[in-house]
Amino acid sequence: MTVSEAPGQQVEATPAAGRPVWDVALRSAGVLISVVATVVTTLLEVELSVLRVGGVTGLFHGDAAIWTGGGALTGLAVPLTVGANLGLAWLAVTTIGRSWGIGVPWALWTLLMLGAAGTRTAEGDYLLGGDNWVALVMILAGSLSFAFYAYKMIMKPIKQG
Repeated sequence: MTVSEAPGQQVEATPAAGRPVWDVALRSAGVLISVVATVVTTLLEVELSVLRVGGVTGLFHGDAAIWTGGGALTGLAVPLTVGANLGLAWLAVTTIGRSWGIGVPWALWTLLMLGAAGTRTAEGDYLLGGDNWVALVMILAGSLSFAFYAYKMIMKPIKQG
């Protein structure tokens, strides 16, 4: 259906909402997918922030529980966090189809990390303690990953034409 806007011009009419129903459904599914992916990767990052060298070497000796080992922290969570958060940012922007989509995983990831840093276990320990350098670097690097992706989106040249 076309509507005459001015003499000699035809403009496509849109529904009252402005967007087709399937478009809203796909964007909503994109938000849901990015929320689930953010929760899963954040939980994995929190778990890996306490991984120690003794736990990793225990795998090679047949120990099933990698969280019981001692020694120095591995720091594996930091590069995993950077890669996962860049992937989450891309996933959110791609599936939602809008540049504001990066805010969904960024805000959720930040809230989950701040919640983990302020939550005590049944034994009285913090999930992400202040004496755990991996957790502190992970929080910084993870947030900077989202900021880097947002900056990259801002600096993208405008398409001509």
